[in-house]
Amino acid sequence: MVGENVSPKELQMTRMYDAPIEKLWKAWTDQDVVRKWWGPRGVTNPVCEVDARPGGKINIVMRAGKELGSFSGQEWPMSGIFKEVVPMKKLVFTSQALDDVKDIVVEAEVTVHFEDLGGKTKVIVNIRVTKAGPKSEFALRGMEAGWNQQMDKLSEEMEG
Repeated sequence: MVGENVSPKELQMTRMYDAPIEKLWKAWTDQDVVRKWWGPRGVTNPVCEVDARPGGKINIVMRAGKELGSFSGQEWPMSGIFKEVVPMKKLVFTSQALDDVKDIVVEAEVTVHFEDLGGKTKVIVNIRVTKAGPKSEFALRGMEAGWNQQMDKLSEEMEG
């Protein structure tokens, strides 16, 4: 499903996965799995640290690949803190997209709801921008496309 612009600074996405809830939960909380699907198409994650517990950190560095043309080789760090972790039900974490001098470009709160549908799983992701720095225009403009690509990659990971 395509992302739905709730407001200029909020995006909500609902996806159905033909996979059990335990597999989706692991995909969001196990750094070895997160590394495989996080970020838009054409990026890898040379750094992926996920400590999914209240107060735990998330730290991911996305690196643009050749398929992203002039962006190739650029790194886009993201960090945050898990605020709420309810196993198999809900994750809430902050997300700070940082620039090359570690200034915040965009800060958001991400809430992920998991619903067990007996072998299938419904996932609702809400991204609410809480701070947009002076260099945020590009990131905000690409937020919906980036998250859709990321969720598509998660679907492919669940099928694999």
